[in-house]
Amino acid sequence: MHPNIINSIRSMKIKDSCKGTQVYALNQSADGGCGGGSVGEKLFHHLQHHSKSQTGRSKPVGNLRGSTCDAVLEALLPCGFPSTKLLEPVIESSLKPVDFVETLAGVRRRIENCEQLQKSDAFLEQCAVFRGLPDPSLFRRSLRLAQRNTANVHFKVVLASWLRYERREDELVGSSSMDCRIRKLECPKASLVPGYDPELEFDRCSCFLRDIIVDYDSDEECSTSNEDDDGGGGGAVSDLCFCIGDSEIRCRRYSMAALSRPFETMLYGGFVECRREKINFSRNGVSVEVMMAAEVFSRNKRLNLSKFPPSVVLEMLSFANKFCCDEMKSACDAHLAYLVRDMDEAVLLIEYGLEETAYLLVAACVQVFLRELPGSMQRSIVMRLFCSPEGRDRLAMAGHVSFVLYYFLSQVAMEEDVKSNTTMMLLERLGECAVEGWQKQLAYHQLGVVMLERKEYKDAQHWFEAAVEAGHIYSSVGVARAKYKLGHTYSAYKMMNSLISDYKPVGWMYQERSLYCTGKEKMVDLVSATELDPTLTFPYKYRAVSLLEDNKFGAAISEINKVIGFKVSPDCLELRAWFLISMEEYEGALRDVRAILTLDPNYMMFHGNMRGDHLVELLRPVAQRWSQADCWMQLYDRWSSVDDIGSLAVVHKMLENDPRKSILHFRQSLLLLRLNSQKAAMRSLRLARNHSSSAHERLVYEGWILYDTGHREEALAKAEESISIQRSFEAFFLKAYALADSNLDSESSKYVIILLEEALKCPSDGLRKGQIVKS
Repeated sequence: MHPNIINSIRSMKIKDSCKGTQVYALNQSADGGCGGGSVGEKLFHHLQHHSKSQTGRSKPVGNLRGSTCDAVLEALLPCGFPSTKLLEPVIESSLKPVDFVETLAGVRRRIENCEQLQKSDAFLEQCAVFRGLPDPSLFRRSLRLAQRNTANVHFKVVLASWLRYERREDELVGSSSMDCRIRKLECPKASLVPGYDPELEFDRCSCFLRDIIVDYDSDEECSTSNEDDDGGGGGAVSDLCFCIGDSEIRCRRYSMAALSRPFETMLYGGFVECRREKINFSRNGVSVEVMMAAEVFSRNKRLNLSKFPPSVVLEMLSFANKFCCDEMKSACDAHLAYLVRDMDEAVLLIEYGLEETAYLLVAACVQVFLRELPGSMQRSIVMRLFCSPEGRDRLAMAGHVSFVLYYFLSQVAMEEDVKSNTTMMLLERLGECAVEGWQKQLAYHQLGVVMLERKEYKDAQHWFEAAVEAGHIYSSVGVARAKYKLGHTYSAYKMMNSLISDYKPVGWMYQERSLYCTGKEKMVDLVSATELDPTLTFPYKYRAVSLLEDNKFGAAISEINKVIGFKVSPDCLELRAWFLISMEEYEGALRDVRAILTLDPNYMMFHGNMRGDHLVELLRPVAQRWSQADCWMQLYDRWSSVDDIGSLAVVHKMLENDPRKSILHFRQSLLLLRLNSQKAAMRSLRLARNHSSSAHERLVYEGWILYDTGHREEALAKAEESISIQRSFEAFFLKAYALADSNLDSESSKYVIILLEEALKCPSDGLRKGQIVKS
């Protein structure tokens, strides 16, 4: 690019950049221009293609040698330029107390002082407080404790499904949503058994030996040996006969009367049937098979329902509901719940369960829907059931509406698409279920966040104000932001100023107030925000972009590097890549974009105007080309020098050439864990597991998934199983790592050292073995 053009770009101020006049410099050709054979021209063709895809047409380019640079700039205009006027701090969607320590201590006191069966609700509140922290293990631990301390089937189903969702096992090839994970805590069958089990988290599950219902021998169901062909309880003991069409079902009057109050009234009350030995039941919509089953159940109070097809059991359920036969209804309900094993069965049976208010059957169907999230929300019947007010009412009739259900559903929906109608409707249901103060705070605040994202600012202000009224002070940030979006900047400033005066100041207060200030006052607030909370990224980003607008490129990168040095996030890496492109440092920009795509494969660059993977395509022609061998050398150098972002970029490039290489996905996960990006690390681990070529390797990756989600014992079992198949470095390392994650005595510590020594004896590369030697 011509030097004059570069100088003109770097001299642009904020007013111009807001008009979308940012450009990305190209490497100069040998003659100082943008000649036809230069790298710049190659990039231009990529950019021109991008422009066509964005606008649907291309503008005439003219002479390449004279106008290529201008065309390149024009092609990138839709991507804009980093501008301080376009930067805003993110409003977090989770609970954010002013005094986190005091809030957490208060929750802990409630956990210690409440009754045993109330602890689950208290642990759920603890989950909500931990949700906003960067370490997800704290949230998962509280979730397990909430599950462990509940006796309610509905809560067990929801919490067990949520724990499974945290591992995203739906992404594991060959995995079924109804798989049992060894422990009772997440077993789908154990979740349908009511009652409190203090050892739930630790007991190994034996669901393959246990059914919800108990089968009985057929001879136990017959009390006489003189039954006729119709299956009635004939002989001398029969004193009543129900007639259905041409069939007669002989019964004991006393036993049938004991089924329910309606039968007792009919057979021993003042009705004409109490004096008859034959009762015509043809007009009651009851089949012969159901009446025969009811007769057997009346005598034994149990029935081998496995001998009946599901259609008959469903009819028995309706019969039991119609005549208030509670024991029979419970037996049919439990049996049908046991039959629900997949999505198709759940979709088919949920309507029957809701119609007959069958508690366990509905629980089993809901469990399948929850364990298939987020895919199950694509089913219209599931969406209507969970999202609509009518669906909520039907679930409530069956005893399956709760705050925790909609808390789980809304979190999944927000992860998928925070602006969607589904997310909004689920949060509305969440607000309807909110009873306690913290529940209202969370529901109303999240509704405010969603409305703000949807640019429905008046509704956003309403919900944020409701959250503030419920006691969530942080929602004042949302109120101020909504006012600012509606044009009331001074009102927003006064509100934040009052907040700083009324409460002990914290970083986010100054950060938000800075949005409504100008000049030195803004910078002072940003400095205060950083001093009070150095983890806030917005102040670093604002200062960096401000320096860029003053043509201080090096200082801008130094500023953004401060936060990247201890907190790696896609938005900060994006800014640095933006800066590097403008400085023609394409290699560094490509490194950062690859790291971004590792953290979030669907990330949109430049204010959401360009896909990250498309930017990689644009930058690849001007970056250095490496063979796979070169990549391994680069990875070794960067890993050894603890350049985690550089290592991520190299692995990303290697996976482009070999996307099914499980060891590369595994290496990626290790780097991401080192950067405290557990969500992305789990995704890489799942890919490693899915692409593993051997059973022992797959077991190791499954073990790491279990370990990283808090299942240490299960991880150990996977490691031992892997070693039994084939001794490997990774299996021994996993076993040693999992064992070391506990209070070890001297003997256990020696055993861990022995395991690490065994690992060193197995084949592996210097990078992994070096980790053991250093430790």
